[in-house]
Amino acid sequence: MDFAGGKGYDSSLTVGARAAVKDVLALKKGETLFIVANPGKDVREISMAIFDAALKVGASPVLAFQQEKGQFDFTEDALVKAMHSEPDALLSISADRLGKDKVGLLQGYPGKRKYNSIFEMLYEERKSRAFWSPGITKDMFRRTVPIDYTRLRSDCKRIIKALDSSASVRVTAPGGTDITIGLRGRKAKPDDGDFRRPGLSGNVPSGEVYVSPELGTANGVIAFDGSMALNEGEVVIKTPIVAEISGGFIADVSGQSEAKALRSSIAAGQSKTRKMVSKGELPKKDLDSYVRNAAAIGELGIGLNRRARIVANMLEDEKVYGTCHFAVGSNYDGDAESLIHLDGLVKRPTITVVSSSGKETVLMDAGRLAWDMGKV
Repeated sequence: MDFAGGKGYDSSLTVGARAAVKDVLALKKGETLFIVANPGKDVREISMAIFDAALKVGASPVLAFQQEKGQFDFTEDALVKAMHSEPDALLSISADRLGKDKVGLLQGYPGKRKYNSIFEMLYEERKSRAFWSPGITKDMFRRTVPIDYTRLRSDCKRIIKALDSSASVRVTAPGGTDITIGLRGRKAKPDDGDFRRPGLSGNVPSGEVYVSPELGTANGVIAFDGSMALNEGEVVIKTPIVAEISGGFIADVSGQSEAKALRSSIAAGQSKTRKMVSKGELPKKDLDSYVRNAAAIGELGIGLNRRARIVANMLEDEKVYGTCHFAVGSNYDGDAESLIHLDGLVKRPTITVVSSSGKETVLMDAGRLAWDMGKV
């Protein structure tokens, strides 16, 4: 008996669930799948559809629910312990967040580096493959998951090759963005929906390439003019948030209500860090760096999902083709961590990589990939 037999979910989710299981995970007969979800209608039904799709390929899925978690909440201990079983594939289908790992924050998990989450450790250490879908909706799942993954993976591969062979990247946009970020010592990562082997992971919906800036090298201006993730949720930006960046950190934020909300979100991340240290939930040695990095530029991402659109939900917004995004807070390389990671979109960017010899190559011109325009 599967969930569909009991009419547990909308049948229109079946196509997306099949794509997630076959095209994204390539789940095989006998493999184990652990899905963490919440009781809310959309994520519950999506997780049930994926559960059924996994059954149909002969896999062994397990579905567990926890109450909805936010930016500063903890994952339930029982789920953290269940992840120690090291499933072949691990999914977080959440209304908001999976939650933070108490043990990971205090003690860390050993590996090629110290991890503050068992979920992260499992895929980074190639024990599992994984994807996470914070804030996913049924409409989003139907539109943005059954896509042309061959084309997406090709786009990602070309962008990564260009970023990894460059010393820096410059981003300009009509809204006022003009920023340069160093890339030395960094490796760009794909979110291309290819999570078919242990160690591969990312979002569903997929559709971006992202990179952590070389520490201390981000300088210029970011004018966020698409949407922005804030502590109180995502908003579509009406008046641009203009952030002046110096040495990798935000030096000033100007604008209207959205800018005020970003300043408040950064301050909340810093305040929460101090409270967690005082309560023994975060090591005292991490206090200064976590507070400082709440105002850092932790990511440059390039959106590549051609079915995505700006809907004030960052899981989808950051994948929109023709946009890029910058994250305020923690990076993805583990050397500039913070309690927050707030993505903000820039529309119609021109993205130019610069080699160590100074050669410039345009990857995206006013929101269109160079090869889509016949320029490469």
